[in-house]
Amino acid sequence: MRQAARQDRFTTMTRSAPRTPPDAARPAGESAQYSLPAILAIWGSVTVPMGLLAFAAAPVLIAQSTMNPGLIYWMLMVAGMIWQFIVSLTVLRLELKTLRWEVLKTRLWVNRPRHPKTGQPGRALWLWIVPALAANALGGFLAAGLDVAWLDRLGEVMDPRLVAPVYTTFDALDDPSLQGEWWILGLAVTSALFNYLLGEELLFRGVLLPRMAGVFGRWDWVANTVLFGLYHVHKIWYWPSLILGSFGFAWATKRFRSIWMAVVMHGLESFFLVIVFALVLGIEL
Repeated sequence: MRQAARQDRFTTMTRSAPRTPPDAARPAGESAQYSLPAILAIWGSVTVPMGLLAFAAAPVLIAQSTMNPGLIYWMLMVAGMIWQFIVSLTVLRLELKTLRWEVLKTRLWVNRPRHPKTGQPGRALWLWIVPALAANALGGFLAAGLDVAWLDRLGEVMDPRLVAPVYTTFDALDDPSLQGEWWILGLAVTSALFNYLLGEELLFRGVLLPRMAGVFGRWDWVANTVLFGLYHVHKIWYWPSLILGSFGFAWATKRFRSIWMAVVMHGLESFFLVIVFALVLGIEL
């Protein structure tokens, strides 16, 4: 009864996009477009926990522990991304009534990039990752000045101790006592897995993006990027660059109907793992 009630509540939060076939005629993996309340509810269910972990849990745990503050913060953020995975599976189960892979991969656009006109896959389409990454880099560069102004504004309205604290940066992990701590490598791998695939990309480009056109039309990828940037409330001081430097992810995913475009682009940040390797091995960078 409770499961049926939850499914009914979720169904009422979705609405059909123009020309969307009835449920009985809709292919497996396809479903109604989300309403604005549904989109914001899913977004809020992962954004609020990240804020609580960053601004409530982290300061308390850091004050009470002798562990490296950067590691504590990092582990909390990984926990938040694992929660995103749980939210994604829950939403998909309620929406599709199944978690069978053949249904999920259609729903999540887990396929090779497809030509926007012909719908046919093509190896050359992967090359669009290059201009998409360039657009992200340009957006981030142009937002640098906005970051500074935004940071100054935050300093006026927030507790200064919570505005870009050192433990949220990589500098906090530049600690000789961490050399030889191989378990950090496992943390890094887990972080990468849930950051670039099972967490952020699964939820934003897999769950949300394919179901946002009913509200935002052709600009669904823009709305998706804005929500993605604002979700980083745990890095609120970087909001301008996080938004302007992320449009390529959603654009490439939507245009070529492939979540792999964003996963590959986002995953190129995995150079972070190289730094962690050097850290645990005690190699000078």
